[in-house]
Order: sequence, then C-alpha cells, then structure tokens
Amino acid sequence: MKNEIDKQYEYMEKVNKINEGQNLQYAIYTMGCQLNENDSEKISGMLEKMGYSKTEDIKKADIVVFNTCCVRENAEDKLFGKIGEMKKQKEEKGTIIAIGGCMMQEEHIVEKLNKSYPFVDIIFGTHTMHKLSEDVYHILEKRAKIQDVITIDGEIYEGIPIKRNDKTKASVTIMYGCNNFCTYCIVPYVRGRERSRTPNDILKEIKELANEGYKEITLLGQNVNSYDGGNGYKFSNLLRDVNKIEGIEKIRFVSPHPKDFKEDVIDAIKDCEKVSKIIHLPLQSGSSNILKKMNRRYTKEQYLSLVKRMKEKIQNVVFSTDIIVGFPEETEEDFEDTLDVVRKVNFEQVFMFIYSRRVGTPADKMEAQIPEGIKHERFNRLKELVESMMEENNKKYIGTIQSVLVEGKSKNNPNMLTGRTDSNKVVVFEGKEDLINTVVDLKIVSEHMWYLKGEIM
Repeated sequence: MKNEIDKQYEYMEKVNKINEGQNLQYAIYTMGCQLNENDSEKISGMLEKMGYSKTEDIKKADIVVFNTCCVRENAEDKLFGKIGEMKKQKEEKGTIIAIGGCMMQEEHIVEKLNKSYPFVDIIFGTHTMHKLSEDVYHILEKRAKIQDVITIDGEIYEGIPIKRNDKTKASVTIMYGCNNFCTYCIVPYVRGRERSRTPNDILKEIKELANEGYKEITLLGQNVNSYDGGNGYKFSNLLRDVNKIEGIEKIRFVSPHPKDFKEDVIDAIKDCEKVSKIIHLPLQSGSSNILKKMNRRYTKEQYLSLVKRMKEKIQNVVFSTDIIVGFPEETEEDFEDTLDVVRKVNFEQVFMFIYSRRVGTPADKMEAQIPEGIKHERFNRLKELVESMMEENNKKYIGTIQSVLVEGKSKNNPNMLTGRTDSNKVVVFEGKEDLINTVVDLKIVSEHMWYLKGEIM
C-alpha cells in the first residue's frame, strides 16, 4: 500500500513539472455527505501537490472535479445539469473534467456519461480516488479518456495529502463501506463492505491535527459504532483514546447505527468529557413494520428503550436523527408511529427526507410505492411538528451558560462571531476576531428558529 502512494506522489511531481509556471487553477463541486466532503479535501490535497491552486469560480478552473453522491434521486439531475454547462467551457478553455465519487460506481450512470457526455476526461470510482494524479498525468500526456472504476472493495490507503477547508474543525474518516444493506440505500453497493483504519493511523492523524491547532474532531464512517480496530479494539476504545489527546476540545461522530449502540459505547460517551452529548441516532421510521421492510434490525420499542437508557446514563444527553417519509408500503398508521417517536424523544435536530427510489436497491422493486402527493403531505406534517418542538426546545437555552468553540465570523453578519454549543446549536455573538478557534462561555440571551444569540460572560 505504501508503494502505491509513493507511486502517486511521483505522478503528482510529474504533473507539477508539466504545470510549472502556468498558474493553473482547480475547482471541486462536492455533492453529498461529510464523507464526500472529507474525500474532496483529499482531492484538493492531491491537486495542490500537482501545482493547481483553488478557485471558487468554476469558470476560471483549468481542471474541475465533480465528487458525486447517489443517495438521492435529484443528485443525478443536478450532476448532469452541471456537466452539460461545462461543455462550452471545455471547448473554449480546454478544461479537464473529472467525475468521481459514489455515483461512478453505478453502471447506468457511467453508461450515460459515456454516451451523452463524451467530453468528460476522467471517470474514477470510490476505490480509485487515490489514483487521481496518475489519471491527470495520462490526460496531459496522452489526451485519452480515462475510466478508472473497480467493482471490488478497495484498499485503505494512508498518506494521501489533504487540504482542509477549516482551521478549527476537522473530520477524520475511521472506516469505509457498510455491511448493513438497508433496503433503501445504495451505499454498500458503491462504497463496498466495511473496512476499518488501524487505531494507530487514526490517532496519529488526530494528534497531528491537534498540533496544527485544530480544536474539534468529527469521526466519520457509514456506521462508526461498528468500527473494528482489531484485537478487540472497538469504537468505545477509540473514543476514550481520542479523548486523551491534548489540544482537542470537542469530539463528535457520525453516523452510528442504533443496533450497534452497545453499553461500552454509551459508557464511553458518559465518561469522556470531550465527547459531545448530542448523539445522532438515525431513526428512519418510527414504525416497526416499516423498519423491518427497511432491514434496520430494530423495532420502535427497541429504539425508544435505547434512548431511555442513554438518558438515564448520560447527563444532559440530547439527540438528532434522520427520518425518511413515504417509504414503500408506509400507511397512515406507520407515519403516525414516526410522529409518536418524534414527540417522545424530543429531538434537537431532525434531518427529514422524502423517500426517493434508487436503482439497484430492494426498495426500488417494492410494488406499493407511495404517491408523491401523499409523501409531500406527510413530509409537511412532520416538518410542522419538528419546527414547533424546535421553537419550544430553543427556549430552554435562554439564560443558560454555554461553552462554545468559536468557528469564525457569521456568514449572515460579518460583524458577529459564530460557534456551536455542545448540542450543535448555532450561536452568534459580538466579539473580537482573536476569539476565533478558542472556547468561550456565552450566556444565551435570545432564541431564534435556526440559531441562538449569546453574550460573552
């Protein structure tokens, strides 16, 4: 594996020499989850080693990389629309167009790209991202289209350069792939089966980030709490070891699976003061009937029992979740079960999605697909409930003191600073720029739907 990365560094150097003195720029269009965003940071790292500098203006880019996601149906429409817009730029500027990520592991997508968008230069998959420098070199030297996709599970490659987008928070992937095969999800087919990084490699990366001044770490994986570091080393061990790293102030993780939330993980969250006490616990549906059809391997009652155990063990614990509305065969009674769980758990955040069919998944073949009108009507009812509860939830923060990691200036008001509470609530407040990347205590003075307002103590 080390030899493979050494080889890629040689290609980075070769491309760098070809590009020398040309002031070439790159742009990355990232679709999808935090894992995709982390991959894009690695793509940035490789491109900068090749002599390209980043631009936010895609029209100025000499190479454009689309890092795709295939979880939702409209992602395809979005990608093909963007690629279509690139044709004129390709003709006028000779921009290199590369498309990678999960969508490239779907045969029908690659076939459509080859047929309808022949001007695309590079197609690479989730298991061959590390070879981007080699692909770019061959494009520059041979001007021949590259298709670099493998269907077998890829290796875990350490040492890929990374250019992070943030100076305060960093995400660290701890594992790749998924073994769960939820019937609505394409991820196991495009990301492969679970492969965990070694504890030493993960801890080494986090220690380096701490030395560089990073304060918050988010541990990433399709199913983080099934992490297996070997020799009995589990996710709970990793949490405890990251908690000991000096300089790191806050630890978050996404996404866990309720079926893998064993007592050792709950105890680690309770014991580790740096681990955030907001737990993302994907529900997907509150109906045991639908959960079975989704192959989630827990019931409504088991989910609520898990929440109850965590609330009893972990002081001030709160929850966020994912919910899919309109899964095939979902009845009104099933949907009412979902609303019931939302009321009982009282989530801090709910990420809501209307079910969309994904080619290649078992759910796509289910006969009783829910009409779009019913899906949207249920989604709106869920949204109304969540927003009414959020408004009530926010009031409990007024007058409290919250420890907040200051992330930077507010995007909506550059005269204000912004950060997040332990429970992931956005807080804006007045303060000097030298507070950025520090932890401050704020008194919450008012609440708004999507943020809180604080004052420095």
